[in-house]
Amino acid sequence: MFFIDTIELEGLGNRHYLAGGTRTAVAVDPPRDFDQVLAAAARRGVRITHVVETHIHNDYVTGGLELARVTGAAYLVPAGAAVSFARVPVTDGDTVAVDDGLELRAVATPGHTPHHTSYVLRERGRPVATFTGGSLLIGTVGRPDLVEPRLTEQLARAQYASAHRLAAELPDETSVLPTHGFGSFCSSAQAEGGATTIGKEKTVNAALTSDADAFVARLLADLDDIPAYYAHMGPVNAGGPAPVDLTPPAVADAADIAARLAAGEWVVDLRNRIAFAEGHVAGSFNFEADGKIATYLAWMIPWGRPLTLLAESPGQLAAAQRELVRVGIDRPVAAATGTPEEWVAQGARLASFARSTFAGLAERGTDGIVVLDVRRDSERVGGHIAGSVHIPIHELHKRLGEVPAGTVWVHCAGGMRAAVAASLLDASGRDVVAVDDGFDAATDAGLTVING
Repeated sequence: MFFIDTIELEGLGNRHYLAGGTRTAVAVDPPRDFDQVLAAAARRGVRITHVVETHIHNDYVTGGLELARVTGAAYLVPAGAAVSFARVPVTDGDTVAVDDGLELRAVATPGHTPHHTSYVLRERGRPVATFTGGSLLIGTVGRPDLVEPRLTEQLARAQYASAHRLAAELPDETSVLPTHGFGSFCSSAQAEGGATTIGKEKTVNAALTSDADAFVARLLADLDDIPAYYAHMGPVNAGGPAPVDLTPPAVADAADIAARLAAGEWVVDLRNRIAFAEGHVAGSFNFEADGKIATYLAWMIPWGRPLTLLAESPGQLAAAQRELVRVGIDRPVAAATGTPEEWVAQGARLASFARSTFAGLAERGTDGIVVLDVRRDSERVGGHIAGSVHIPIHELHKRLGEVPAGTVWVHCAGGMRAAVAASLLDASGRDVVAVDDGFDAATDAGLTVING
């Protein structure tokens, strides 16, 4: 009898797996903070004998190398991946025993990367699941443009062929267990639903229902922006990530915070956007701890810039620190917990800005103000407010000078990114109103929304 446990990290939109039998198990694409994997193994009473990677990841720092070291497991990495550490190179068709009657078979599935490999879990020779990494996802596939622009179309065609190989070689009832597709920008689209099989994908996945040329054309046309920090993840993973250090950062007092702001360092307030708008340290930025902090903070902060975190509680700080190590932001230089009144320099006042809704914007009217849309290009195509200025959130910190003069009403699709943008604008001295509302409400409010 076999088991498969799923470890889901919602912040980065990925899934990681532990699979095995009664005595031993294999970890698939483990996160950098792999304590949840160890806990799952302990609950099952199994020993991790193998750690496998489907590919060198571009969206997070892997915990595979360190997990293998800690457990004494064999570390399996596709042979085509250029890495600088010792590992067991895996090629197409290789098999490894996982437990009595259980084995993994490597299947070359290039496309997301040239060396991408899926792993089929077989129970007494019968395929029961396939760990597809960034190859065949739920209703979609992994994006092919993260390696080298000149290889993108070639990899897109390889992705099509790989999906068809899996569909041809595996029974319809085989579970498909991808790493990406649940919010990760490594996916070419987001997964709909939490589970799937080869048979279901044959009926709904464009890679399996379209001809090759149509699939490739659509895939390339729909590719979204690539988070800037992805450029750093591949090299870190190929070089062998250092062990995680989650010890608390140095404590910053109000004078330290003021000095770091004056030096041009990033001071990030982790509180929710309502509390931040009501009062915050002038010059600080708001990235909610409960939002996609790892994705958006890592996307926007100049890589290597010193980072200070401000949190309501030690628990909030620790959770954010854990999220950030997953994307290679290892050690905040300092941190403070408490309230903004404790963080502001003596004699200084807290800053604040207004919040509103699309109904509030419609009531105010758009004449004489700047309406700033910080959604991605792919979102704006589906509809935008007439006369609005468009600067995607991940570009705003470098393009603040392009925002026209006047009070800025900033919006996104739901409010989180608008709050980040509002904090950037507020820190730069602009008069800003954060629209904390779903974009669907814009039409209902009577604002003119233009498609295209």
